[in-house]
Amino acid sequence: MFRRGDIFFSEESFRIFGFDPARTRMTLALLLGRSHPDDRPALEETIQKAIRDASHFETDYRIILEDGTIRHIHVLGHPVKNAAGNLVEFVGTHMDVTEQHRSRKALEEAFAEINTLKDQLFQENIALRQEIDETSMFEEIVGKSAALQKVLKELETVGPTDSTVLIHGETGTGKELIARAIHNLSPRRSHAFVKVNCAAIPTGLLESELFGHEKGAFTGATSQRIGRFELAHHGTVFLDEIGEIPLELQPKLLRVLQEREFERLGSSRTLRTDARLVAATNRDLSAMVQEQKFRSDLFYRLNVFPLHVPALRERPEDVPLLVRHFAELFSRRMSKSIQTIPVETMSALTHYPWPGNVRELQNVVERAVILSTRGVLRVPAADLKVSETSAPRSEASPTLGHKRTRASVPPLSREQVVQALKEAGGQVGGSSGAAARLGLKRTTLIAHMKKLGIDPRTVINSM
Repeated sequence: MFRRGDIFFSEESFRIFGFDPARTRMTLALLLGRSHPDDRPALEETIQKAIRDASHFETDYRIILEDGTIRHIHVLGHPVKNAAGNLVEFVGTHMDVTEQHRSRKALEEAFAEINTLKDQLFQENIALRQEIDETSMFEEIVGKSAALQKVLKELETVGPTDSTVLIHGETGTGKELIARAIHNLSPRRSHAFVKVNCAAIPTGLLESELFGHEKGAFTGATSQRIGRFELAHHGTVFLDEIGEIPLELQPKLLRVLQEREFERLGSSRTLRTDARLVAATNRDLSAMVQEQKFRSDLFYRLNVFPLHVPALRERPEDVPLLVRHFAELFSRRMSKSIQTIPVETMSALTHYPWPGNVRELQNVVERAVILSTRGVLRVPAADLKVSETSAPRSEASPTLGHKRTRASVPPLSREQVVQALKEAGGQVGGSSGAAARLGLKRTTLIAHMKKLGIDPRTVINSM
């Protein structure tokens, strides 16, 4: 009876609670003693309220068996009153709902994981769409020269590993294409390949781009943003033009490489990432270290596996293959038929020093396909101006059997530079900047601009 605290259990209830029916006299105190310490106050309060109000009760709580096993219990109680309306006892049932609880918890965890994967997929799709928009200038690696084959062998060696790779090479040599190939050869190829052009992002926004930010972290941060290292979890981050990363941000990048930890801007919560880093630069980072423009510890951490991509003038035997490749590619896109490439055209293209490397070759062939008629690829002489002003052959000039010296860059007119800046929206560096459009290094174009007295801001304002 409830006033004495006696409880009459069925055999099933004794089994659920782990008591021996032959040796146990069940009481309310014994039942409460079996309940989980965290649930006991609420259970006791529920029972006392039901007794006080002579009301129905229903609740869930946990019990701890003698072997430490935790079971989840659902209990129902109904008041029984005598003829005078006084409470006599409660009749009810205990149900072991442990398996239902586990199933529900597993289902909730599965839904949470699905939502997490859904969000991750959404973010990766955004990154993928961005990468499609910013796709490499090549459709595939083209060439059979010894210099390129050496790179491909090194690529095959390092690709399947998790090592950090630092790709060196001039602008336009296809460093991003090499980075993608490394990713595709790795066990991470089913995950995201996330590219960040460090030169194309303003310094103040680069940290947010790499590590993300919380809503309200700074003026203009109207929503949470997932950083590139978070997007590339289990995938690959490609940091192009890594030499442009400011000194104050380099320690945070070093921490990601060493500890695989970071915090979003405006958050104190530490996040982890399992992203592989592939970096690229057209600058001499070791010289920058000597000039204290780049941290030595970050340089050594990046330079685990250096990989040099040769300039196009160092592999002239690949030029005919690339010309045919791009001619076929652009003619197909433009629904034109290119059936013949004259010998003199191919010879001129092969002997041109290509200061802008494969990117410049791509642009020249694209223009040639646009202008070509009757199925014959013809390259305007104006597109190969460097061939007239590059280092002339003399007795002191290197022979074909020796390493070629770098060709000089032809003088640029003010109109050419201004037009390139307008097309690039005033941006000098980066893959879509004016320097890339002219086939020059960013520093070279800046020197030309100073000589010509051109200010990018003035060009933007005049647009």
